[in-house]
Amino acid sequence: LGMEPTMVAELPTSTIHHSPRVVFFTALAAGGLAGLSVDTVLFPLDTMKTRLQSSRGFFAAGGFRNIYSGLSSAMVGSIPSSALFFATYEMSKKLMESSDVPSPLIHLTAASAGEVCACSVRVPVEMVKQRMQANSGVGMVQTIRGILATGGVRHFYVGFRSTVMREVPFSIIQFPLWEQLKHARTVSKGSRISPHEVAVCGAVAGGIAAAATTPLDVVKTRIMLGQTNAHGQVYRQILPALKSVRAEEGMAALFSGLVPRTLWISCGGFIFFGTYSYAQSLIEQFSLDLRTSVSPP
Repeated sequence: LGMEPTMVAELPTSTIHHSPRVVFFTALAAGGLAGLSVDTVLFPLDTMKTRLQSSRGFFAAGGFRNIYSGLSSAMVGSIPSSALFFATYEMSKKLMESSDVPSPLIHLTAASAGEVCACSVRVPVEMVKQRMQANSGVGMVQTIRGILATGGVRHFYVGFRSTVMREVPFSIIQFPLWEQLKHARTVSKGSRISPHEVAVCGAVAGGIAAAATTPLDVVKTRIMLGQTNAHGQVYRQILPALKSVRAEEGMAALFSGLVPRTLWISCGGFIFFGTYSYAQSLIEQFSLDLRTSVSPP
């Protein structure tokens, strides 16, 4: 077992078999670390994207001021939401891998299940984070109190449906594409791929998925911010909001924040999948070494 840590993650899934418990806890730990890394490094781009999508306009929503506003809430939520996503994703894949279901459908289904579970944590965090980003200078505690005063605990989940409707389409584009890019690179290279190559695949897949789902992200942001259309009606549902924004502001408004969103998620995909792959490699290497050390000669 003198392999480098990267080599474990590069082996085909058919070569190394882990118990469900190892798969679950490896994904949990690696996913949490990946989520924390990407949210911390790329937070300013996310803030700019949120302010560009605000109906108040970029500068009225804060412009370039306090671009780290909301970072504390993002950091609190990034670890559990990313950990929960990858734990669900990897376990779902493992449950279906022995079936006759085509690989793209397995990845699509696993990603959808992961997103629905992760949104139970992500939505309240996004609610607090985006309100802090769009109201520059307002602290986390004050923001939480304001949300509670508006509608109680249930108000933290106002954007749950719109978030799921954004995240699931995003993931069913990103994850099957990511898996296929990894497979294609492995075949063309004729050998195992490194976490760096996994990261590049993640960047490409993430950028494509981000651009395609920007309109869903625009209306999700407005729903979470509690904003209104030209008639003073609060945005509540994703399809009516899409129609309203298009009719009142034009198709271009549905792609507000396209560039920072695509850049953010492409860069984020590189960091996220690269960190996940490398952390997964180290954890699996440790697990293999541990099993070897306790095995009888």
